[in-house]
Amino acid sequence: MMDFELNAIRTVQFGVGRDDGDEHAFHCVMVDEAVQTALGEMAAETWATMRQLSNDPVRYEPSEKHSGCEHVYLPLDDELAVRMRNLHEAVNLDIDQNSLDYTEAMFCYFAKFTDNQGRYLTAVRRSTQFKGVLKSRLIWQSGDALRIVGDKIFKLDNDFDLLIDSQRINILRPSGFEFAGKLQEAILAAVVGNVATLQADLPFVQFGGIQQYATTHPRAARYLASIRSQQEVAKIDRQHLIDACGATGVDITINGEELIVNGRDIMGFLEVLDRRRYEVKLVPDEPEQYRAPSRTRLRKEAS
Repeated sequence: MMDFELNAIRTVQFGVGRDDGDEHAFHCVMVDEAVQTALGEMAAETWATMRQLSNDPVRYEPSEKHSGCEHVYLPLDDELAVRMRNLHEAVNLDIDQNSLDYTEAMFCYFAKFTDNQGRYLTAVRRSTQFKGVLKSRLIWQSGDALRIVGDKIFKLDNDFDLLIDSQRINILRPSGFEFAGKLQEAILAAVVGNVATLQADLPFVQFGGIQQYATTHPRAARYLASIRSQQEVAKIDRQHLIDACGATGVDITINGEELIVNGRDIMGFLEVLDRRRYEVKLVPDEPEQYRAPSRTRLRKEAS
């Protein structure tokens, strides 16, 4: 359930996210009652679509290849949620009616709602469609003639990419969340912290070369973020990890108690830790190694 009552919206704010030089700032724009109603309808449509896709969404994982429309979630206190959390918790955002004059700098638009119990909901949409109409030639009928629309026209979408309540970010379009949340930059910036945590959990692994590689390779940085979020990391057994690397063709060097990963096999090693490399033995004496593009843990059926 969402910690907000969509049928009891009391106030609505509208705004845009804009690249202001080196800053990514959020500005509010005044809108009338009709636009506020439309924004509320968009939020309701978003939640209805999410529930049709799944009432039990899985957690968003940066290393996963999510589909275009998929209901996933991320806890609001997750470090990858920091930009969207800051927007959700922001109060007294600047009102700038000129924000829409800088359409090329806009990366998203948003609505902030309050319900009759004082709870907050923030809805965000990547602004591609919102800006696209500005490049079109629009006409309207005036009397007996068609005329070019001279004023600026903006088109709202049918729904939002994500909804943020007090506990979590419910995501409908993972790519929209990644774009609006500037997730690529956040994941790369989190490499050092993620490695420090993993080093504490796996003291027998030499992470120096892995950290250096991941700071310039986004896919490796995504794997590190995903691995860190797994509760089972600290339970990984050193010998089992060595065996898994050997079985899946990942070249490592054993120096005393320390495992050193060959530079060419860093991605393979991260795939092992992220449970994406595995071996199947169906044909006698012919083990087969595979890489999983997606990872979903199978649940044991009750007997």
